[in-house]
Amino acid sequence: MRRAINIVPGSGTRILLVLLPFLLIAGLYVVVSAERRAANPGDKLLPPITEMAESVRRLATEPDRRSGNLTLWSDTAASLQRLFIGLGTAAAIGLVLGLTLGLLPIASAGLSPLIAVLSMIPPMAILPILFIAFGLGELSKVVLVVIGIAPFLVRDLAMAVAAIPREQIIKAQTLGASTWQLLLRVALPQAMPRLIEALRLSLGPAFLFLISAEAIAAESGLGYRIFLVRRYLAMDVILPYVAWITLLAYIFDWLLARVARRSFPWAYVQEAR
Repeated sequence: MRRAINIVPGSGTRILLVLLPFLLIAGLYVVVSAERRAANPGDKLLPPITEMAESVRRLATEPDRRSGNLTLWSDTAASLQRLFIGLGTAAAIGLVLGLTLGLLPIASAGLSPLIAVLSMIPPMAILPILFIAFGLGELSKVVLVVIGIAPFLVRDLAMAVAAIPREQIIKAQTLGASTWQLLLRVALPQAMPRLIEALRLSLGPAFLFLISAEAIAAESGLGYRIFLVRRYLAMDVILPYVAWITLLAYIFDWLLARVARRSFPWAYVQEAR
């Protein structure tokens, strides 16, 4: 008897299965939007796709009257700059501390409890403190992303490094490797794929922290624009911006996955089988 667990879709079927949920969601949206507009021509909750497309065209191609910038692209550039700086800083902190805690028992004994406690602090709860300490400029937004992501990266990498077979550490020391050489030649290569995977998992929270900070205090950015137009119930702007943020996050996730598999193919041997 053929079992569902043994059915592997071909390339054509796989593409169809990927597109099907999106087509169903789009079709459902069109139907519900049309019904709401038929019942109430002034309804703003679910604007027609044509109306959203026109708003996107205007935001992407027509300069803003106040700043002269193309709104969609200037918002995207501002948000991505904050996001990349925050993620890059968090990744550097996570890599350094994760390697240290995972490889050195004395460092783990002293710092692991502190990192565990810091990882439990809700980043949004300390956002007012960040605004007071760092002001309403770019720094507070970047720091929120770092605080929200770095403790997770540290703990995840520390556990990955600590899970390296003890035999590898002993063999390297037998061959005369110093602690520094163990860190660079044994632990670091095995931690890098895990760092990229952890960054992939952190993309969603990173965007959440960024959008939240921009919504409270910013003069540009994707989150700033969403919360600026909400007072006008401009769903024809809000929904495309949400979709754009989601698409950006998916593209970054895909790029990180490609980088990981091209740079460290040995870490994905089991998946290829």
